[in-house]
Amino acid sequence: MLETVKYLIGSRGASGFGSKSTAEEVTETCPDLRFITAIITGATSGIGAETARVLAKRGARLVIPARNLKAAAEAKARIVSEFPNSEIVIMALDLSSLSSVRKFVLDFESLDLPLNLLINNAGRFAHHHAISEDGIEMTFATNYLGHFLLTKLLLNKMMETTKQSGVQGRIVNVSSSINGWFSGDMIRYLGQISRSKSQYDATRAYALSKLANVLHTKELAQRLKEMGANVTVNCVHPGIVRTRLTREREGFITGLVFFLASKLLKTIPQAASTTCYVATYPRLENVSGKYFADCNETWTSKLGSDSIEASKLWAASEIMVSEI
Repeated sequence: MLETVKYLIGSRGASGFGSKSTAEEVTETCPDLRFITAIITGATSGIGAETARVLAKRGARLVIPARNLKAAAEAKARIVSEFPNSEIVIMALDLSSLSSVRKFVLDFESLDLPLNLLINNAGRFAHHHAISEDGIEMTFATNYLGHFLLTKLLLNKMMETTKQSGVQGRIVNVSSSINGWFSGDMIRYLGQISRSKSQYDATRAYALSKLANVLHTKELAQRLKEMGANVTVNCVHPGIVRTRLTREREGFITGLVFFLASKLLKTIPQAASTTCYVATYPRLENVSGKYFADCNETWTSKLGSDSIEASKLWAASEIMVSEI
């Protein structure tokens, strides 16, 4: 109850920010980002678009991968109209397709750009059962597995950039507090819903993908530490906000639910604040493997903090993305 009250009034935590803080506010004192190159998935609308806008305002060069290049061009135009000196590169990427992820990485590497910041923001809530071209349930494929492979393939570029620039690289995985809604055997359930829709529950599948984001963060942080890489990875819960994630369920019921929950909703600038905070705030240098909400470190679910589950998911993910 106390946490809910703090959320509603926007009480500020140890970071100096809280639920009412905006992305612009939390980046006001961040270092000059003119020498930072950032890849942001899901930046054509919603939280990702606001994250991209604010980072561009602070001077960062942006790479915006998108399945819909027209939407990406429109997002770029909006940012450039506000900040004419922005440098923004649009590239094709379908996160649900592992071959598309591989092609994107090859295309990005051909540009010979540095990579300081990777924000794995794109998300999908598939209300209807679907399987990706790689045989993986679509929500999991898009929200987690595509980002897992993208991060894996970009790590060498990030580590190379940190050595050349001396600036610590950062990876931000956007999850959700709904990760705590999943219980049970992750790999078994994924196998079930990747074969048949008979066991499919859209909300549980979404929770599974968001839990996977949390466990990916935990395991990757440990591996980066063991490698001695000057790269951190952290996970964020942006908060409850109405974005295009609900586009398949627009209508009276959805509108009524959001109206009734309006006091708990964040604006998009508020929802983008935690991502921008974790991506840029100076005090988070060397902070890795943590989970943030409302711009403050917090606890994740019991399953989300299980190192054994994180290791098991990593091993299964390596198999799923392996090329035969």
